[in-house]
Amino acid sequence: MTTLKDLLDPQLDRSYKGFPHTSGPLRRSEIAAQHWNVLKGDMPLPLAVVKQNALQHNLGWMQRFATSQNIDMAPHGKTTMSPQLLKRQLDEGAWGLTFANVAQMRAGITAGAQRLMIANQVVNAIDLAGIKGMLREYPGLRIVFLVDSLAQLALIEAWMLGHTAAIMSPFEVLMEIGVMGARTGVRNDADALALAAALHASPACQLVGIETYEGQGATGDSAADKAYADTLMQRVCGIALACDQQGLFDGDEILMTAGGSGIFDLVSGWLKPKLSRPVRGLLRSGCYVTHDHGNYKRLVGSVNARLHDSDGLKPAIEVWATVQSCPEPGLAILAVGRRDLSYDLELPIPLSSVTAPGAAPVAAPADWKISALNDQHAYLRGTGPEHAALAVGDLVALGISHPCTTFDKWRWMPVVDDNYTVCDALVTCF
Repeated sequence: MTTLKDLLDPQLDRSYKGFPHTSGPLRRSEIAAQHWNVLKGDMPLPLAVVKQNALQHNLGWMQRFATSQNIDMAPHGKTTMSPQLLKRQLDEGAWGLTFANVAQMRAGITAGAQRLMIANQVVNAIDLAGIKGMLREYPGLRIVFLVDSLAQLALIEAWMLGHTAAIMSPFEVLMEIGVMGARTGVRNDADALALAAALHASPACQLVGIETYEGQGATGDSAADKAYADTLMQRVCGIALACDQQGLFDGDEILMTAGGSGIFDLVSGWLKPKLSRPVRGLLRSGCYVTHDHGNYKRLVGSVNARLHDSDGLKPAIEVWATVQSCPEPGLAILAVGRRDLSYDLELPIPLSSVTAPGAAPVAAPADWKISALNDQHAYLRGTGPEHAALAVGDLVALGISHPCTTFDKWRWMPVVDDNYTVCDALVTCF
């Protein structure tokens, strides 16, 4: 069985992309003592790194924000799937952890989480069996997941009927409220109340709260985002109140949860409605851990303005690459591509360059742009003298837009100090 030590202090070796070719196997805890430096050529590129100071700032900042709102954190672990980071989130004070599916939960359980949320519908029999198996395997564990239809409830009930020993321990579920044209979730109030009544009456489920996800409506325009969030959350709270008045909730407290990483401040104040029993508000943001240089940087810039906070979340992840060719004026080819960094929202953002081993990074000019990505190549274009001066062998740092789809491309990432000396490491469990 995988232990906490196996997850937190695994052995790394040259089979891991970005691990030095000349090093023997090392435990994660031994890596800092090697004093590798990314800019001095001690590590093969491309390489995704996490900046220690920004990481620590983000972990503390978000937990303090939640505390200031009188709510708890249940951060989305799918962003990093890193046991080291999941444990740090728990150590900062997170109430529990969120995941997208049953398989992902194992990393959270082994990292020490006692409370887990699957922010998704659980439908398949094998996943229902997996949840029951985890609850038996880990005494005291709590798992809740989302339901948004009578059809899903019917599948859960059918599975329970075939497993009579489990009937006495119904699944804890949250009803998801959605909006037209978006992702999952009940679309109208009448259907929501009908589903809540069916969940409360079902021997297979206990309705312990309400969930929604507002992130798909985020634009970065504060007026538009506030109107969207207020409309959604007024509806969510209205449904919660109706369910409470009709006695449809089960359990000692009611869970109310929302919160992606873009407009979390606009929903946080709605997560503690006055109901007949205690309410626990849960914020599920995940990308805040490393933030980014693109989509979330723009969105959270608006958050900072709304909060009058000039010291908000900081980008903590970069991907370093080598200039491998300068085949024509205005174009440099970097040895990095879709296998190494995200491109589900927008192209990477050039941040800085290094032209001599160990030299300090120089900020990238505004005209530098990544125009295209292949599997292993990036097209860096520019018109100024700085771009013309780039040479084969120079290093370029790229920022990303959306950390979720960069983490899954790396089995490990070094954590670096401000001089890009490796001071720690993390692994991922995708």
